[in-house]
Amino acid sequence: MDRIISFLADFFNIGILVFGITIFLSYIVLSYISMLALKKHLQKNSFQNTVPLLSSPHIPGISLIAPAYNEGKSIVENIRSLLSLHYATYEVIIVNDGSKDDSLQKMIEAYHLEKVVFAVNEQISSKKIRGIYKSVLPAFKKLIVVDKENGGKADALNAGINVATYNYLTCIDVDCVLEQDSLLKMIKPFLNNKKRVIASGGVIRIANSCVIENGKLVEVKVPSSYIARTQVIEYMRAFLIGRMAWSHLDGLLLISGAFGMFDKEIVIKCGGYNTKTVGEDMELVVRMRRYMHDNELIYKVSFIPDPLCWTEAPESFKILGRQRNRWTRGTMETLWIHRKMMFNSKYGLLGFLSFPYWFLYEYLAPIVEFVGVFFFFIFALLGMVNWPFFFLLLAFVYSFAIFFSMLSIFSEEFTFHQYTKKTDILKLVLTAFLEPVLFHPFIVSSSVQGNIDLIDGKKEWGEMTRTGFSKKKVVTNEPVPSPQ
Repeated sequence: MDRIISFLADFFNIGILVFGITIFLSYIVLSYISMLALKKHLQKNSFQNTVPLLSSPHIPGISLIAPAYNEGKSIVENIRSLLSLHYATYEVIIVNDGSKDDSLQKMIEAYHLEKVVFAVNEQISSKKIRGIYKSVLPAFKKLIVVDKENGGKADALNAGINVATYNYLTCIDVDCVLEQDSLLKMIKPFLNNKKRVIASGGVIRIANSCVIENGKLVEVKVPSSYIARTQVIEYMRAFLIGRMAWSHLDGLLLISGAFGMFDKEIVIKCGGYNTKTVGEDMELVVRMRRYMHDNELIYKVSFIPDPLCWTEAPESFKILGRQRNRWTRGTMETLWIHRKMMFNSKYGLLGFLSFPYWFLYEYLAPIVEFVGVFFFFIFALLGMVNWPFFFLLLAFVYSFAIFFSMLSIFSEEFTFHQYTKKTDILKLVLTAFLEPVLFHPFIVSSSVQGNIDLIDGKKEWGEMTRTGFSKKKVVTNEPVPSPQ
């Protein structure tokens, strides 16, 4: 019996060690690739003048789609922000997804909307559209409001796609704050690429504690909340290191649902968003890539490292747990739906590298970590832990985690330098030292709970209550005045 336990302990220790080493090595490789890609991006864009594009008659039109559900408190300001973007030809499609509050009425009053006869080209199935509204004022001619029965975010996006006029779609969360030139930067890969770009994503940043005035970001601050501040570092690692590297390798599987641009033709041919998964953003990108490979079409999925979109992050462990639970379920649903791609030579780098990586290190890693901690306590109770080696290994893992957090902070400061105050940088550095101890264990437990809920068949998103970007935020919810 002792031999069996000893064998299991050795097998477990070696397995965890090998798994950990491969994760560390992959992070090192991705970081190196990301640094090269960031440098190339900065050099390429340092001398490009995008201003002439604003007045060019050849610039393609963009349909910006934003689902809204019970957003009455901020919907008027959110729309005002979207209508003020610096881009020549675009439309703003707000999809009121069966809101139970006064969202629709506020939009009607603020923007002088009237129900119109609108021929909807229903190429993708969605819940019934109850009415389409447009403003009687020329100042708001870009705005289209779609009122439909409740069907969830994916269904609302599909309805918006059916209404969309232009060939490029930008799908966003309605409460996000976009940089004024975000559409201009996002469309560039579609125009300046030899391959057909079917999707493009941008960096998402945390807007908690930032100052927002009239729907515009006027001052960037590090969040006062520890939970939100830790997510700032998380997002830096994910976007500036992870997605930047995968985009450079042309193996990116995910574009954030908060802000992404797509080729409308390919989206429609792929059937739009999947309403049966809680990870509709990732699933659509994977399905689009799979479609292009299956039809032997040359294409690319692009990524812009510029901070283009600012969103509010959860500031409570309860709401954060629901979010990460949903992310876990969405990831596994996507991987299962497209499991045929795993190690399939037909899909090239996606099949042999991207897909296995996401399964092992994005989905499976929290489970392995949880199981590792569980067995560690068992071995500790049995007196089978080599404590000097354990503390040495713990110090190594902790140092490695800190290193990558510092690298992500350095990447941000070296490139886009959003946080200009030294105190803000100091707060991020101190937060990085606490993250592995206070924050990371909770993320692991939320991921494990997500797997349990997935097995139980849970499909709900979970309530995502928001508290507002900043107490200093200037909000004016009065009706938008008529232009003189």
